[in-house]
Amino acid sequence: MRVIDLDGSAAVQEPLHRRIGAGAATRIDATDLGSALRIVASRRALSLLHERLRAKPMREGEASVTFYGSGDFHHLTAGLLAQTSRPLTVVHFDNHPDWVRFPATMNCGAWVNRALELDHVKRVVTIGPCSSDLVRPEWQFANLDAVSDGRIELYPWRHAPSRVWRRYRDGRGHTQKAGALHWRNLADENWGDFLDELIRNLPTRRIWLTIDKDVLGPGDAATNWDQGELPFENLLLAIERLAEQCEIAGVDICGDYSEPRFTDPFRATLAYFDHPPRRQVTAAELAVNARVNGALLDCFDRVLS
Repeated sequence: MRVIDLDGSAAVQEPLHRRIGAGAATRIDATDLGSALRIVASRRALSLLHERLRAKPMREGEASVTFYGSGDFHHLTAGLLAQTSRPLTVVHFDNHPDWVRFPATMNCGAWVNRALELDHVKRVVTIGPCSSDLVRPEWQFANLDAVSDGRIELYPWRHAPSRVWRRYRDGRGHTQKAGALHWRNLADENWGDFLDELIRNLPTRRIWLTIDKDVLGPGDAATNWDQGELPFENLLLAIERLAEQCEIAGVDICGDYSEPRFTDPFRATLAYFDHPPRRQVTAAELAVNARVNGALLDCFDRVLS
């Protein structure tokens, strides 16, 4: 296990801090790069980060479990995936689809497309969105072509149909009727049956798990973004089922809260318009993040040992 310390939010939490101190997890200091990687990654900062990751590689043949703080850094997943080469499927838990085609940069709202540019990534399966990203998605530059051809499968936890102009092929997570994509709302389905179907239809048995905790409700996470409704026990069950029946190549977890700090007006402006209104996050809310990360650590100890 490792913590890429970009914003100070994860490494100080008792479950992770204790493991780092005991040598059971590695802390990679990247706090000096955080402002240049937040929201949109600069090429120089990415290059420096990858140098530090290469200096402390994970053991060959073992699934890496990486925590790295705020969901503002979720685009780091694409870089972690680029360090693997064998075919895999990305299973993505998130309140947002992160599928924006424009601008074509390494940013937290577009990293799914960067992942799909890798030859060994066969599909991204996104589970849990409830966000407004699904409201008129064409106007928001969503990569619906990838949904149409099956490279992206999307399963909202709960969302109304999405109005669209073009015609898209039906998929396992949606059907098109009368100018709208009608999504399968997982809140209305049996979770165990859905997981069985999901695993049965994966294009590869080798998978990568990426978890943004904003997929959870406010009682299970305090994040920099608007949050979804996926129950935490459903997420844990999904991890257990996937680990039982698939080969997990790696795991990354983001969605902790940290105060956004920027050294340039560009990223500050993006954060101002993209983030929900700023609020004061309490110590009790931050303690929830530590509790949930501790439960995730315990879960990965069980299923990856």
